[in-house]
Amino acid sequence: MEIRTLRQWDTGEILPLYDAVGWTNYTARPAMLADAFARSLCALGAYEEGRLVGLVRAVGDGSSVVLVQDLLVHPDFQRRGTGRALMRALLGRFADVYQFLLLTDDTEASVAFYRSLGLTPAGGIGCTAFVRIRAPQKP
Repeated sequence: MEIRTLRQWDTGEILPLYDAVGWTNYTARPAMLADAFARSLCALGAYEEGRLVGLVRAVGDGSSVVLVQDLLVHPDFQRRGTGRALMRALLGRFADVYQFLLLTDDTEASVAFYRSLGLTPAGGIGCTAFVRIRAPQKP
């Protein structure tokens, strides 16, 4: 596996990955996703034999805060260390950032995965999180 920076938007490469994991809020709005990538702090891709099989995308200022916006791995490549490799690469790139954040499903597997990477649930450090999610508009 090779981890490399995604320097430009490639619809034919990125949209099928989002589709494979069922993230239809993005795939139904490819222009929104392309704009989101263009405005991202960093996007890293995991490649197997030249094929994009996973990616991590971060937003933030890169100094005081980095938010992991997307971490996804094609179902055929899950449970092989791809997500871990992507997260380690991102954590390494922003090792000196004060706050490294993400919002994810509250499942035992997700919590265990992120804890294994050195992250702590916000409640564990006396914090809480607040979220507003706008209902998706029809394209």
